[in-house]
Amino acid sequence: MRTALVIGTGLIGTSAALALAARGVTVHLRDHDPGRARTAAALGAGTDAAPEGPVDLVLVAVPPALTAGTLAEALRAGLGRGYLDVASVKGGPRRELERTGLDLTAYIGTHPMAGKERSGPLAAGGDLFEGRPWVLTPTRETDTEVLNLALELVALCRAVPVVMDADAHDRAVALVSHTPQLVSSMVAARLEEADETAVRLCGQGIRDVTRIAASDPRMWVDILSANPGPVADVLAGVAADLDETVRALRALESGDDADRRAGASGVADVLRRGNAGRARVPGKHGAAPAAYETVAVLISDQPGELARIFADAGRAGVNVEDVRIEHATGQQAGLVQLMVEPAAAQALGEALRERGWSLRTG
Repeated sequence: MRTALVIGTGLIGTSAALALAARGVTVHLRDHDPGRARTAAALGAGTDAAPEGPVDLVLVAVPPALTAGTLAEALRAGLGRGYLDVASVKGGPRRELERTGLDLTAYIGTHPMAGKERSGPLAAGGDLFEGRPWVLTPTRETDTEVLNLALELVALCRAVPVVMDADAHDRAVALVSHTPQLVSSMVAARLEEADETAVRLCGQGIRDVTRIAASDPRMWVDILSANPGPVADVLAGVAADLDETVRALRALESGDDADRRAGASGVADVLRRGNAGRARVPGKHGAAPAAYETVAVLISDQPGELARIFADAGRAGVNVEDVRIEHATGQQAGLVQLMVEPAAAQALGEALRERGWSLRTG
C-alpha cells in the first residue's frame, strides 16, 4: 500500500491516517467539514489535497447511517483499488450497498475495536489500534487483493485481525460494546439529580462503571440506530436479571427467614455469574485474564509524579501490567493502583518505599 484516501477525519479516521502516514503511506484526507480535514492534516495525518488519481485503499470512517451512501459514491467515482469502512455495525451497511446493485468485489467491511470517550481529530492517536482486535467481514465475493489490503492496513496500525460474519459481529458488539454504553449511561443518569452529599462519596467503582457515559450522545444514537435489534435482545436479558435481583433484594427486607435465605441466594447467584463472565474477559494482549496483585501508592497532584512512579518501577525491574488512578475528593492528591504479577508485588513495594513513596496497605 502506497496511497490511501481517508473519508471522515474523526477519531477513528484520523487515527488510522496517522498510523499509515507514520509508516510511509501517502494519505489524502476528506471530510464534509473541510476544517476537520485541515486539522487532521496539521496533526501529521496526511494532506487535505485531493489525490491525482485512484489510490490503493479508500477508508470510509463516517457514521453508520452515512456509511453505505459514502461508499457507493466512492465506488461509482472509482476512487481506489480497494474500499473498506470502519463502521461499528456491519450487516446493515452491507445490505444497503447490495441494494445499489454495485459490484462489491472491491469492498470489505471492517471494524477496529478501539475508541475513546472523546471524538474528533484532536482526540486521535496513531497508537489507538495497537494490540486491539480489528474485525474483518469478507464475503465469498470479496477480492483476495482487497482482503490483503485490509490485512496490510491492520498490520500497519499494529492491530490484531479477527475474521467474522457481519451479522455475528453485530450480535457480538451488541453484547460487548453497545449494551455496556447504555448501561453505563443509565447508572450515570442516577447521579444527575442525586444529593450532593452522595455525589461527593463517588469512588473508583462508580468512576469505572460510568467512564464511557461521557461519550457523545449523537454518535451513540447513530450507532444504536444501526444495531437496535441485537442490543434490545441483550438488554432484555439484563432486564430479566434486574427484575430477579430486585425481587431478591426485596426478599432480604422480609421478616421471614425463608424469604431472606431465598433473597440472599438470588443475589449470590447473579454475583457468581458475574464473576464467571468477568473471568472470560481477555487480559493483556488478548491472553487469558491474569490475576494481578495491586500495589497502591499515595500520590500528590504535581507535574511529573506519575512519570516518576513508572520510572522507579522500571528501575526495580518490575513491569506494570495495568494502572488505575483514584482521585481524592476535594484534595490535590490521589491513589495510584499499580497492577503487577503477584511474584513482583513485594519487591516493587519495597523499592518504592526506599525511594520515598508512601504505600497504602490493606
